[in-house]
Amino acid sequence: MTHILFVCTGNTCRSPMAEAILKSKNIPRVEVKSAGVYAFDGNDASVNTRRALEEQGLALNHRAALLNESLVNWTTFILTMTRSHKEAVISMFPSAAVKTFTLKEFAGKSGNCDIIDPFGGSIEIYRNTFKDLNETISDIMNRLQSEKHN
Repeated sequence: MTHILFVCTGNTCRSPMAEAILKSKNIPRVEVKSAGVYAFDGNDASVNTRRALEEQGLALNHRAALLNESLVNWTTFILTMTRSHKEAVISMFPSAAVKTFTLKEFAGKSGNCDIIDPFGGSIEIYRNTFKDLNETISDIMNRLQSEKHN
């Protein structure tokens, strides 16, 4: 079983959106969760996160979770939205360094490896973030399908 943990700041925008996108792919033997490096446990996803996902026909049943040792131990790969999230994860959990990547880094992209934070922005900004996440997650599909056999 491959366990993917998406991490952003508050676990109300990017990481729950990424979680919903990857779950919708229905990859056998891949489980997905999300968390935030500064999340408040139990917070709902933002209104525009839910709206952007609903526009794409994706369901979201989400409550924010603060990144913790239990989640870090559960995961096969921690995929962060930005380089600063990656640095925060590794700072808090040094043993997780070998399995922590930015999402775009994991997808083999170079250059700016950050997913733009839509927090507080218009629905259009959330749609753009969704598009970026969806394209990048599509890029990691082959890697995840090959990992599940290991």
